Amino acid sequence: MSAVGETPRGGRGGRAGGVLLAGLLSVAGIAVLIALGVWQLERKSWKEGLIATLTERTAAAPRPIPPRESWERLQPADLEFRRVAFPAEFLHEHEALVHSSGSAFRPDVSGPGYWVFTPARLAGGSLVIVNRGFVPEGRQDATTRAQGQVKGSVEIVGAMRWPEPRGQFVPADNPGGNIWYVRDHAAIAGAKALGTVAPFYVELEAPPAPGGFPRAGKLAVSLANNHFQYALTWFGLAAGLFAVFAIWAVGRLRSGRA
Repeated sequence: MSAVGETPRGGRGGRAGGVLLAGLLSVAGIAVLIALGVWQLERKSWKEGLIATLTERTAAAPRPIPPRESWERLQPADLEFRRVAFPAEFLHEHEALVHSSGSAFRPDVSGPGYWVFTPARLAGGSLVIVNRGFVPEGRQDATTRAQGQVKGSVEIVGAMRWPEPRGQFVPADNPGGNIWYVRDHAAIAGAKALGTVAPFYVELEAPPAPGGFPRAGKLAVSLANNHFQYALTWFGLAAGLFAVFAIWAVGRLRSGRA
């Protein structure tokens, strides 16, 4: 039997201590969930700014390509997706194939196939790699699209892009088979011993290739922006955790008083 005034083990004091510990853990969890929600709102603002910038750049009139002496100073954030126009001659014998299953920026392209990356020589001799467009599976061999191997100087119109990063699960490239798995024109130029090339490549819009392949096309900005829904999810989880803790704590404390 407990002495007079002594709180039995597991009694009111134990319940209060349990509620306090659970409360501290709940506060920590709620703080994390709210922080994740705020982060998603920040991502939403960033994504909206990115979409606005890319939409503006892809709609602007083409400009001349940056001169060779400025290439080392170019910043992707300032020039990614800028439209350019310039005369150049394709070096078809050095084309490379980049495997693709579609593109968020080319809604007209779907299914397995390849992007055809081809060096283009500028009037001064400098090289710019051009993504001439998409060919479906079965048309990767240049002999199946000989009409598209245009000769001589052509007026190229397209958008400037920088190499994409390699994902963790992306297969290794196969230079021996002329197959790459990321759009990294610098790696292609190195494997083909092309020497110095522009730090960017160009996504071709025009001219279209005779015969239809490779299929060039204008880039379209279609980036998903679901960050507001994600933020609501995190805030909802925080509210739910608070509600569950409040109901549990009130019930536990009431049972202690009883």
